[in-house]
Amino acid sequence: MEVPQSTEIFRLSNGLLVIFEPMPDVQSAALSLLLPAGGTRDAAGRCGTAAILSEMFPRGADGLSSRSLCAALDNLGLQRNFQTGSAHITFSAATTADRLTDALPLIARMVLQPHLHDEDFDPARDLVAQSLLALEDEPRQQLGRLLRQYSYPAPWGNPSEGELADLEHITPDDIRQHHQQFVVPESAILGIAGNLDPQQLQQTLESVFGGWRGTAPPAVTTGTRPAAPFHQHHESAQTHLGLAWDTVKYSDPRYYEAWAAVSLLSGGMSSRLFTEVREKRGLCYAISASLSTLQDDARVMVYAGTTTERAQETLDVTVKEILRLSEGITEDELQRCRARAKSSLIMQQESTSSRAGSLARDMYLLRRFVSLKEIHDRIDALTVDGVRQFVIDHAPKSTVLVSIGPQAPDPSCLPQQL
Repeated sequence: MEVPQSTEIFRLSNGLLVIFEPMPDVQSAALSLLLPAGGTRDAAGRCGTAAILSEMFPRGADGLSSRSLCAALDNLGLQRNFQTGSAHITFSAATTADRLTDALPLIARMVLQPHLHDEDFDPARDLVAQSLLALEDEPRQQLGRLLRQYSYPAPWGNPSEGELADLEHITPDDIRQHHQQFVVPESAILGIAGNLDPQQLQQTLESVFGGWRGTAPPAVTTGTRPAAPFHQHHESAQTHLGLAWDTVKYSDPRYYEAWAAVSLLSGGMSSRLFTEVREKRGLCYAISASLSTLQDDARVMVYAGTTTERAQETLDVTVKEILRLSEGITEDELQRCRARAKSSLIMQQESTSSRAGSLARDMYLLRRFVSLKEIHDRIDALTVDGVRQFVIDHAPKSTVLVSIGPQAPDPSCLPQQL
């Protein structure tokens, strides 16, 4: 594994993988802890277990009440957040560099020894339910859930935020069992970035996390994905459209060409979809494309929100623009993509939170460290011919279509299914 001299990668005695990037020119420090307890680990009929656990982590730990724990972390100025994803529950935190080391014992107590009391279960479950109910008023968010569900096989397409119908079947014992089985060090990853001393950091981590025990959970069993197209009826003046197709995963050598292709479609107000579908034709009020990648799978996902009367035309023109990308790409377009990416890299270079998150994510998806210089060089190496050839080689073929609105659109404009 090629690692810049300043970057430290090591395992604690219990198997926890740590990657640390010193940033001596900043005054902050941040961490991102990936716990292998995400939504894919929810038992059948109990979708939402991981989401409830995320809500229960801060509700007291190792003898500290919820209020005492919160006050202690606030006294250290620790900005913190739990987020439930498909593969992981992620705990993110940031504060000044001189305080992060002091916060680590409290973080370890919260993550490893949460109370998970019965009396805290209902309030946590109610918060998850409220979030899901709020989605019913957000068709765009509903569309995103559906598009993922129909794009990836179960359980990778399952909503990590839970299902309302399943919440009533989840018990406090389910939460405690989930924590015991899946909050384990062997498959966890801790990314840290900031102005910290590497030797002192490693000693502190061993001290506070070294007693953490647990064996790695078995691999997730992948099932099937539902058949598309799919339409969810909803009486409204609006229709929400989602498209998805296979692309290369993050570890693929051509990933940056895939990224550039998506950026050409939806990388700002000069991108193809924004210009052609929204600005020139006025077909929709929102349109975007993004690259979604798992460890072993990836999709391009497109969203368009429009009026019901113009939904079919929006779909037809969007598909046409996506397919037209293979006909020609200009150097000016590609240069704008490079400029946007480099601006993002500069901001990431100045953010310990961004770096900590990227370090942990890269170790999970790639099993190696990716420096900002490597990303910069890969972006600079992109060529018009290379990106166009990628678009040709990976043209949409097995395309997923999902929609929400009064009437299902006609899918005949989609590329031929394989």
